[in-house]
Amino acid sequence: MKLNPNRTALLVIDMQGGFIDPASPTCIPTARATIPACAAVQDKARALGIPVFFIIRKYAPDGTDVEFTRYGAWKQGGKPCSVESGPIGWAMPEEFRVLPGDTVLYKPRYSAFFQTNLDGLLRRREIDTVVITGTTVPNCIRATVFDAISLDYNTVLLEDCCSSVTEEIQRVNMDCMAAIGAVVSDSAAFLEERLELPVTIEQVRQEIRQERS
Repeated sequence: MKLNPNRTALLVIDMQGGFIDPASPTCIPTARATIPACAAVQDKARALGIPVFFIIRKYAPDGTDVEFTRYGAWKQGGKPCSVESGPIGWAMPEEFRVLPGDTVLYKPRYSAFFQTNLDGLLRRREIDTVVITGTTVPNCIRATVFDAISLDYNTVLLEDCCSSVTEEIQRVNMDCMAAIGAVVSDSAAFLEERLELPVTIEQVRQEIRQERS
């Protein structure tokens, strides 16, 4: 089944200075190279009427909401994502312009769903499919994917719009997410409108309703 733009949202996760600026100690080396593909996908999504959600990692300057397991590295790394501008800031690259109709959410943890109102905003729009882009795959992308599937969203990953510290980490985590039901695809399939979902939550719901009747 092809994507239904009326039931789909694009999530752009953590594409911000602290993770893409080479001057940042928390930079993901391959993240900057994904910017052109990510920007093209955003433009296509808007053209199709698909809402774009920018999910940004934002920490309190005093570190009171930083994961305790990450606090030491966060402090030693100059407290990334606790300021807006600069190489460690939460500001997005200039290619990512927030336009009317886009939504910006700030998250305190890995998953875009954790302690945000993302789920409520999606359900209010009757969205059942999320297309995920951003960084970094084994942390925020993976946590978001697991939560999305747990919340019954059809979940699509555009691999060339996602980044990891190494190619091996990227491959292993993509395989893991595919194994739990995420659809791993690429920007070309999205841009050419040929993305296919092998099974959808609505198909499963219909089958359950039929078995009950």
